[in-house]
Order: sequence, then C-alpha cells, then structure tokens
Amino acid sequence: MLFHKSLHNKLISKEVLSEHLNALRGSEKKIVFTNGCFDILHPGHVDYLCQARDLGDFLVLGLNTDASVRLLNKAPNRPINNEQTRALVLAGLACVDAIVLFSEETPYDLIKFVEPDILVKGDDYKPENIVGFDIVSAKGGKVVTIPFLQGYSTTAMIKKITG
Repeated sequence: MLFHKSLHNKLISKEVLSEHLNALRGSEKKIVFTNGCFDILHPGHVDYLCQARDLGDFLVLGLNTDASVRLLNKAPNRPINNEQTRALVLAGLACVDAIVLFSEETPYDLIKFVEPDILVKGDDYKPENIVGFDIVSAKGGKVVTIPFLQGYSTTAMIKKITG
C-alpha cells in the first residue's frame, strides 16, 4: 500500500536525522525530543506533541518499535497498531518534524545520539527520573514535563472498545 510521500519523509534513519540536526545546530535552532509508543492516537497525544513542539524549533519523536513496546510489558495484545502504522499516523501531524524508531527498552542511546536542547515527557515523571536527564542536563539543556490532557488514555480506549 502506498502512502503520501510526505508521510514517509518524516520517518527517517539516524543517518538522515544526523544531517537535519547538523543543519539545525548551525542555525541555532532548538531541538526538542520526546518518545513513546503512541499506540492508538488520541487527542491527549496530539495535545502533548503540539505542546512539546512549541518548546523549540524541531521535534524529534523517538517511536518505540513493536518489539520495544512488548519489552515495556504494557499488555499481551500491545501494540494494537504496528510500528509502521503508528509512524505513518504520527507523520501526519504538523507538530512532528521527524520520527525515528528505536528498539531498545529505553530511548537512552537515541537521546545520546540526538543531544536535544529540550527533553520532554509527561508530568507523570519527575524531570530527574526521565531517561536522558543526565545527557540533556550535562549539555545545558532543559528537561520539561507536560501535563496530560485529562480523560484520554490508550488503555481506557481499548477497555471501552473491548467492553
């Protein structure tokens, strides 16, 4: 199945991302990084990603592969949507500039690679407990938490659908 080329242009390799990051750093643009599974995209995800993008000039989204979602042990039937489907849906959001898949349990190595100016997670984390806090702090960057939009949860959606 073919999708619009603009959707594929945002799902990039680390090598292509490196080129983007070098150009951005040369122009003193702020690079923002966040990560997650984003299994069934809902308004809470969209709000979170838009807020994250507002913190800088370029939002890199580290997307868990199917294997890493299973490592997180969310539920035996997760992810509902495979990594390609999740990536393509996220690529349709204007606030997301680049999507890079990662297969490890945490995005630590990817954060080390990106070296973002701003690292973002939901406010269910304390900044100092966020994976990559040490990397971003050491280079003088900021670690920011964003409150969740109440009433939205992938787990709750799955429960509602399955009754």
